[in-house]
Amino acid sequence: MATPAEKLASSLEALQALQKQGKNAIRSTDLTRAHRERLTKNGFLSEVMKGWYIPARPDETAGESTAWYASYWGFCADYLYERFDDNWCLSPEQSLAILTGNMVVPTQLLVRSPKARNKVTEFVHGTSLFDVTAKLPDKTQIITIDGLRLFSIPAALVAAAPASYSQTPVEMRAALASVRDSSEVLGLLLDGGHSTIAGRLAGAFRNIGRERVANDILAAMRAADYDVREDDPFDTTLPPIGDRHDRSPVSLRIELMWQQMRKDIIGMFPEQEGAPDIKTYLSNVDEIYVTDAYNSLSIEGYRVSAELIEKVRQGDWNPDANEQDREHRDALAARGYWQAFQSVRKSIEAVLGGENPGNIADKKHRDWYRELFGPSITAGILKASDLAGYRNMPVFIRRSKHVPPPVEAMRDAMPTFFKLLESETDPAVRIVLGHFIFVYIHPYTDGNGRLGRFLMNLMMAAGGYSWTIIPVERRDEYMAALEIASVEQNIIPFAEFLTDCMQA
Repeated sequence: MATPAEKLASSLEALQALQKQGKNAIRSTDLTRAHRERLTKNGFLSEVMKGWYIPARPDETAGESTAWYASYWGFCADYLYERFDDNWCLSPEQSLAILTGNMVVPTQLLVRSPKARNKVTEFVHGTSLFDVTAKLPDKTQIITIDGLRLFSIPAALVAAAPASYSQTPVEMRAALASVRDSSEVLGLLLDGGHSTIAGRLAGAFRNIGRERVANDILAAMRAADYDVREDDPFDTTLPPIGDRHDRSPVSLRIELMWQQMRKDIIGMFPEQEGAPDIKTYLSNVDEIYVTDAYNSLSIEGYRVSAELIEKVRQGDWNPDANEQDREHRDALAARGYWQAFQSVRKSIEAVLGGENPGNIADKKHRDWYRELFGPSITAGILKASDLAGYRNMPVFIRRSKHVPPPVEAMRDAMPTFFKLLESETDPAVRIVLGHFIFVYIHPYTDGNGRLGRFLMNLMMAAGGYSWTIIPVERRDEYMAALEIASVEQNIIPFAEFLTDCMQA
């Protein structure tokens, strides 16, 4: 008779077989009742709605959202194909979000299909799907990305609601900038007789500095005897971005987010403390190390103590001679933090000496990362190849609706980020967006939070501000502010949070 362990192993093999088939959404009929109940009981399967499941992790606490957010887009694609075959498409607004690099899990996903029933389907964790009976764009204007059927950018711009320009200005500006020339939208406008939409698009293109496209739209529509009145649908005007169709959508999104958010940050910080004495500043940094390490590591979930950190600092941690030290995950993290802290200290010294902080961050952040995880390599917990650099796989942030950019998009976004950081002149903007954009992109498989706080403090030094600690007691507030910035594009709560920490 099979043991409970053997039965569970058999069920896991059945689940693995489904995953090898590429199934992101698992129907109750895909598994036997015994397999399904066993996997659910042991935390390897989670119900999304009646009859539909996703793979889960048994180490997640009850009610945790991480597995759902990580599986969300794949699940929706599978579910929609099951319901509508290939006769569906995400809404133009959602299409634009995805095509411009915004993979945030929406509270309600809007889907168009001629077979729809205008019905809300409830999912878990407060999410839902609303299918709307509506005509789809022409086949030539539908593109598929990771199983998701989307309006093309030109078709989505023509079909998007006017409110999109005020509700999601980053997506709209990025989409407009990616259009190569007026002909991409003019065919759709002329064939549909969309004179009002043509006037709105002309105003939108002019807003971002694409005068030629705006003029071409107006001239072509008027030549076809349409009465077109130009109307700028945006609430604000940012520095012109012009034609950027050669740039990746995520790279362009980072630049637009920076432009939009910086205006909310300027003036929020206290007046600069002035250029500090280098020797005194570095001495203060050394004194704050233990407290900083305790809080920063504790935010990431490591169970560390001041005693452990001091042991590492004094060199009493010896993984070569002490097996307990070698196997102690928290000690490895503390040792790595100490090594990385010393590397950051050198970077601060360079910045205080007059070097550009963005340039130093670009050059040295990889060194910080290697020092942070070096002890885990030595102990054999991580592979040496893990120190190669940026991630080569998708990552997900625990309990967050924000999905960091895929690998290739991330690699395009990082040079843009450092270019913006290097050219930024306002210290507060460098501090707030230096931290936020880094963790938004999430370039590494692990350590992004610690590196983001190191980067923040490098920018603090460049601005003449003291090293600032984010207390572990305020972790929930800190994570909530980052989530609001990532999901709602509202940087103000995070900027206010950092300002408060600076003054503590």
